[in-house]
Amino acid sequence: MKWRTYDPDVLPLWVAEMDVPLAEPVARALHEAIRASDTGYPVARTYTDALAVFTRDRWGWELPSERTALVPDVMLGIVELMKLITRPGDPVVVNSPVYTPFYQFLTHLDRRVVEAPLTPDGRLDPATLRSAFARATGTEGTRAAYLLCNPHNPTGTVHTAAELAEATRLAAAHGVRVVADEIHAPLVLPGARHTPYLTVPGTERAFSVMSASKGWNLAGLKAALAVAGADAADELAAMPEEVSHGPSHLGVIAHAAALRHGTGWLDALLAGLDENRRLLARLLADRLPEVRYLPGEGTFLAWLDCRALGLGDDPAAAFLERGRVALNSGPAFGTGGAGYARLNLATSPEILTEAVRRMASAV
Repeated sequence: MKWRTYDPDVLPLWVAEMDVPLAEPVARALHEAIRASDTGYPVARTYTDALAVFTRDRWGWELPSERTALVPDVMLGIVELMKLITRPGDPVVVNSPVYTPFYQFLTHLDRRVVEAPLTPDGRLDPATLRSAFARATGTEGTRAAYLLCNPHNPTGTVHTAAELAEATRLAAAHGVRVVADEIHAPLVLPGARHTPYLTVPGTERAFSVMSASKGWNLAGLKAALAVAGADAADELAAMPEEVSHGPSHLGVIAHAAALRHGTGWLDALLAGLDENRRLLARLLADRLPEVRYLPGEGTFLAWLDCRALGLGDDPAAAFLERGRVALNSGPAFGTGGAGYARLNLATSPEILTEAVRRMASAV
């Protein structure tokens, strides 16, 4: 999709695909499955066991394998969880600016989005969360939820354990259920540490949805896991059995190989992403000093404040039209997105350098 959507003269730094070779352990596992004609139905245990190894080794967290469910991907997993804990018309709190499918999927599900914007520096704000939770639960009989992005897309913020604990406390105080999208969890860069949401005190009734998709560039190989807190296991068990038919068997094989045998590849990737975020900061300081860029602690996404350039609410449109560089439009990420653009820095230094040169030419 990334390189096929726009005309050939456009540099695509938009959708969250990485310009990297497939990890060798993943390629090997897929080739072996094809050679063995192993193209049947998926087995959840393959994924669960591999993720348990990864979470233990990476974060010291013992994944509760008995409280997991195989789902097609993270967003469809979130949809199924929202069906379990909310009803049509119920509110779901999100921290804008946030991943655009949060709005699309929740609206299609007939849930009402309530925004709790991040601070100007991209952090969770307790006072804003408190106000949003109060608004979401102001009507008697409402079942409210909080869809947390951890780490956060598009800002690259890695929420601290203390920030997550306070958000959890506020949600509990207002009777708000929490679902954490942790698809970017493997992509925390040097200097920060991911806190798995279900390790935070008070998350017994919460859920997390995890996947190797973003960390190993496997978006076309569909699979993910929903994980329940200790007191939410019965609800997760009520998820319809047919949901588990959606993941790809080859996706499960690929994700499991990545989680078990692809950590060396991941570490090399993270080192390269760290270099690229530093390169981007230098390039912007040199060519577009008016753009404000706070390098993210996680993900491979850069959230660029272009308001000083005078390009209006959607600077990505100007960069595409005048510079032939495709970025994501900031307004699509909700409140706080006007005047911003999201840039995907998971590409070669040469392409990143040329992209910034083109962006500067568009001003």
